[in-house]
Formats: sequence, structure tokens, C-alpha cells
Amino acid sequence: MGFNPFTYIYEVLQWVLITIFAPAPPKPNQTLSRPRIAVIGAGLTGVSAAAHIVGHGFDVHMFEAGDESSLGGIWSKVNNTSGLQIHSIMYRFHPRVRWSGGYPDRHQIVSQIKELWKTYGLQEKTSFETRVEKVYQEPNGRWIVNDASYGRFDGVIPAIGTCGDPKMPHVEGQDKFKGEIHHSSQLDQTSAEGKHVVIVGGGASAVEGLEFVIHTHAKSTSVLARSEKWIIPRNALVNMVLSFNVFGQETMFSWIPEGILRRFFYRDLSDLAPPPGSHGLFEETPMVNSDVFAQIRDGNAEWLRGDIIRFTENGILFNHRAQGVPKGGPGKQKEVPADLVIMATGFHRPSLGFLPEDTMSPPYEPPAWYLQVFPPEHVSICANNCTYANAIGTVGNWHIGIYTRLLLVFLVDPLARPNEYWAKKWIDMTRWMKARSPLGAFDFFTYSELVYWFVFCVAINPFRWKWALFVFFGIGSALPLRVVKQEDRLRNGLGMERKKAF
Repeated sequence: MGFNPFTYIYEVLQWVLITIFAPAPPKPNQTLSRPRIAVIGAGLTGVSAAAHIVGHGFDVHMFEAGDESSLGGIWSKVNNTSGLQIHSIMYRFHPRVRWSGGYPDRHQIVSQIKELWKTYGLQEKTSFETRVEKVYQEPNGRWIVNDASYGRFDGVIPAIGTCGDPKMPHVEGQDKFKGEIHHSSQLDQTSAEGKHVVIVGGGASAVEGLEFVIHTHAKSTSVLARSEKWIIPRNALVNMVLSFNVFGQETMFSWIPEGILRRFFYRDLSDLAPPPGSHGLFEETPMVNSDVFAQIRDGNAEWLRGDIIRFTENGILFNHRAQGVPKGGPGKQKEVPADLVIMATGFHRPSLGFLPEDTMSPPYEPPAWYLQVFPPEHVSICANNCTYANAIGTVGNWHIGIYTRLLLVFLVDPLARPNEYWAKKWIDMTRWMKARSPLGAFDFFTYSELVYWFVFCVAINPFRWKWALFVFFGIGSALPLRVVKQEDRLRNGLGMERKKAF
């Protein structure tokens, strides 16, 4: 293989990011200080958050419901043919991550998660096969996870993600179908070679099914989707530009990117795009994939919009609707032949029901929390990457560290900690700013809107200014901690009530 200057530049860029921003792993037998944090979930987000915590000298304990093979979360469960749909520069879930290419596959993603887990000595701090049933707070403000045998915690990071067990709905006639039926995440022991394949569903799970089909050379592929879905190119520049919508909702200018996508990406397949006047690009999470249209144009796949009526012995009876006809509306019935049906029906969302009941009280229930992850009643809880509904951006990037460091700041600096009243006021303000959104204020956001939230959070409170470099880049926690001690002495000298800090 010849020299690739872009790969070389990317490697150098990653080396620079690791050198400047990656916190040093704790030394063997190093005593870590309070605050002590409980991290629930050993997926990408949980491992990243825990690595940030110990890297900054604080203690952590991780809880994972599965065994050690579950390390990596959803990435430990999907097919070997699955890979990253966005460029890896947007999936640097920890500064120490080092990718070898732009679009890593499942094996490389899981290996990076495991390497991070080992590098930061998290083996000794992880309890596998430990399902969290309840998290409750003692009168002194410290948290207990399940029972007191794991000790007390000063903060809690639920990192359970949004993808739990696979959804496998039962469809009429399914028992009479002569072929195979599998969920889109459970295809490693299956072959599609020479078979007629039907993929049920048109979301992100359908992409996983298509990846499998492409790798195993199916005879034909039909994707059966209930509605039109925005699909954007697998291009880092396009993904970043769309994330720059700081308003986090449809605007009077949304027709520009939507029109460009229809004209230059959908082109002759514009019938598959959401029709003008229906749901906009900034109302739901788009699919990121460039292979879908290539497979359709090459005649290797077809994308049909409509409703499944029932299974037949040899396929699926389908009501094929025209663009713009609503679900359940009139269409043309046809039997789509199938030897293998892939149910791209997604996953059940894991429950946050183990948290205290007051965190779920309307109108401040998730995702309507402070910065979307901190329950206003308990800002010592940070539900990282498990409360969002729809977004344009990425779940595996810079924000994992920012949220984690904000939690640490709130715990160690009483003056930087938001109280319940102001946390709720921020939620109310965000609702007011997005009052014209067709969705709820927190049901869709973009990455630039998320960055705006972070900047506003730090800028609005002068006592957080000293923490800015630490919050955004993980740099320089020692000086702000010394300032906090001086602030404590000053407030104690003035006879002011001292809120608990560590």
C-alpha cells in the first residue's frame, strides 16, 4: 500500500490531540480522591466517563448488567459487518482514542473501548453481572447504588444509552413463513448469499441490515419502510455543516439544505425524500449512509414505502404507497418475495426507572432536564447520552468529557453548582426559545446547539469562569481547586452558610 498523505495527517492530528488533551492514567495503587462517582453502564459512554474521572484524580466504580463480553455496550452486540456511519473524527469519544481510518468497523470500535478501559485501570473498578435496580440518596446527600455494600457515592452517571434489547414485533402470518426471520443486530451466523432478502424498517437499523446484505451477496434486497426518511451523505464536511444549526430546530432557511440534498444527493431518487411541507431535516435523526442510493441505482436493492399487511408463505404482502400518502393510506398491494426477512425494528429504550421518583416529575422529566442530562432536583446525577430523542451530531465525541467534567465541577465547587430553581429556569428559557419548534424543546437538537448550552452554562455564572479550560478541554483543575478553597475560607470568615463540597 502506497503512502497516503491524508492518513498521515490524520495520524499526526490524533497524536497532537492525545498529547495535549488526554488525561494521564492513574499510577498503579494510586489513591484516588473524592468525589467518588458511580457509573452505570460499561458501554462507550460509561467507559469514557470513567476514564475521564480517574484521569483527573477522582474515584469511580462501574456497574454493568452483562458479563465482560458486554464491555462496549451496543457495539458489543451488533454484527461484525457493522461499522461507523459518520467519520471517526466526529467519534472521538475520549482524547486517547486513536483510529486507523475514517470509518472503523465494529471490531476496531470495541477494541478502542477495551483498550481505554484497561489503560485507565478500570478492571478493578468494574462490577459485571450487576444490574442496578435502585439509586437512592442518604440524608447527608451521598448516593447508594442497590445497597451499601458498594460504598457511598457523591455523584452518579447513568450511561445506559438508548439501545437495549432488540425489538421483535410479531406480524400476522409470521408462523407460516417458510424462510428465516432475524433481527438486524443478530446476523453473524446467517448468510444471505443467493437469497431474496427483505428488510423491514427504514431507520438506522436498516443500514445495519444493508451492510450485512452487501457483504454476503444477496440475490435481491427490498427495504420496506413505513415513511420517508431523511438520508444524508457519509461525508464529514456535510455532517459538520448540518450540525452548525445552532437553533436546533427547523428555521426559515431549512429549505436550503433540504433542497440541496434533494437535488444533489437524492437526484433521480427524490421520490424517496420526505415531500416538501412534511417533516423537515431538523425534526428527527437522519440516516447517514451513501451506499443505500448506490445499491438502488445499481439495481441491487429497492426501497418501498408502505405498510406491511401480513407475512405469506413466500414473502410479505405489502401495501405500496406513493410519496406523501400517510401511513395506512391507499396504495397498491403486492407480494414481496423473501427467503430471509431482516427485522430492522430497532431496540427497546433502557429505563431510567432506578433513579429517584422526583427526577421524573412533570414538567421536568427527561429529556427536559438541565443541559438535558442533569435532573434539576439532583444535579449530582448526570445521565450522559441516555436522555436524547433525536439529533444531528454524534453520541461519541467531545461532549462526553464536558458533561463528566461539569459534574465534577458541580461536586467540588459549591458556588458553581446550579440550584434547583435556576436549573428549572434554564429549562423554561430553552422551551421559550424553541416555542415555534414543531417538536418539544428537547426532542431534537444539533451539536452546535449543544455547544451553545455548554458555553452559556459556563458564561452565565462568574464562579464557573475559572473552570472554563477544565470543562471544555480537561486542562488545569489544580488552580481552580485552590481558588475554591480560598472562596470557602472567605465565606466561612463572613459567616456565610457553607454548602457541602469535596
